[in-house]
Amino acid sequence: MMRTLLGLFRTDTASAAVELALVMPLLLVLAAGSFELGNLFMDQHALEKQVRDGARYAARLSISPTYSCPSTVFKDPNATANIINVTKTGAVSGTGTPRWPSSYWTRTCTGQAQTVSVDVRCVAKSQIDAANNGVTGIYTTLPGTTIPVVKVSAAVKYRSMLAMIGFNATNVCLTAESEAPVQGL
Repeated sequence: MMRTLLGLFRTDTASAAVELALVMPLLLVLAAGSFELGNLFMDQHALEKQVRDGARYAARLSISPTYSCPSTVFKDPNATANIINVTKTGAVSGTGTPRWPSSYWTRTCTGQAQTVSVDVRCVAKSQIDAANNGVTGIYTTLPGTTIPVVKVSAAVKYRSMLAMIGFNATNVCLTAESEAPVQGL
């Protein structure tokens, strides 16, 4: 009996299975973590791209001939709604094929009511004209002494991949913003 017991302790026929059993939890955590991190980067990149698209669209909107920065910059009175539509769906009408389903924009962060916002600030032409010779590039023809700069901001709650299997404890808010001077092309 003693000889059989000593023989079991000396054998190594199942050592690979024991090593795998010891290492497998660590490998599963590393795999799940890398998938989760990749999903986080993909969501953040998508949000930044959509906000950039909205700011680029806003930069090309027609400027009102009698604009007053920052209140009445755009010729179109629906410009803000159109910028938000382009940011969310990629189309001015709001009925385009978005990169993400409409549920993407309903994931509001804690304490925030609106997910996409559009703001206009004014930059003095004198800040652009460093040589003080009256040349401000494409902004020379703009009336007044200011250049409108539009900022599109967005915030959505991160949707965790682990939430699909019951770990819904994520409270990460993804934010992005992009600014562009309104060129009125």
